[in-house]
Amino acid sequence: MKNPELCRKVLETLLQRPIGELTVCENEKTVKITKDGKAIRLDIFAKEKDSNTQYDAEMQNLNNKSLEDLSLAKRSRYYQAIVDMQSLNEKSNYRNLGDSNIIFICTFDPFGKNSPLYTFTERCEEYPEMELESGIKKLFFNTKASDLTLLPKDMEALYNYINTGKVDDELTEELDDAVKVARMDAELRGEYMRTDLFIQDAIYEGVKIGEEKGEKKGREEGRIEGAIDIMLEMNCSETDIIAKLIKTFGLSEEEAKTRYDEYAASNVIS
Repeated sequence: MKNPELCRKVLETLLQRPIGELTVCENEKTVKITKDGKAIRLDIFAKEKDSNTQYDAEMQNLNNKSLEDLSLAKRSRYYQAIVDMQSLNEKSNYRNLGDSNIIFICTFDPFGKNSPLYTFTERCEEYPEMELESGIKKLFFNTKASDLTLLPKDMEALYNYINTGKVDDELTEELDDAVKVARMDAELRGEYMRTDLFIQDAIYEGVKIGEEKGEKKGREEGRIEGAIDIMLEMNCSETDIIAKLIKTFGLSEEEAKTRYDEYAASNVIS
């Protein structure tokens, strides 16, 4: 979401509380620890102007992964560490760290309790009523909870939009317009494809696909198939996909084209 106001509205709907003016709101911001460090992507990266409270949100889909494979708990820890490091680089003093909200919007139940929301804070084991007050909060939104009618109406509409694409109110209409623009933005797609996290996810998913098929060279072929699958989900063109296969897997142009054609022959590509 490039629109700061739309970003604020989504956060207000998810968290069900007022959000102040956002000083930073970038679409899928790439954050690195070091010059050559591992990068992560955040679908929403925003800070409140007055409180310096940070909001880092990302959509999560299972695709071909299991919950164990996805490792959301460790992923949230990784995100928190990098976001804090980014803030320390900007502020230089840990006392100036703002509160942090790491948000995963999941199209599946991440913890199997059928709750539409799971909120984690840091508490004392011996005295559960005592919070550490480090300012860290991790929230996992489960859009597939069985009874969304118990949610506030605006939150229910947002969950339904994420699940079905159905537009029910002003916010989901704005979101739908933004999604249509994003799908047409080849620059964003190309930028995402260059990130380290994309390559990690594509290769990992590809390995799982190859192993499940039991192919003789399943790991190698599966990696490539997984990458093609994810890029097609991003609506990437054939040219972009072939270019990425060449760069990521060291294939020749002819080999990359052959792998793409083989995938297309055995899968329906719309």
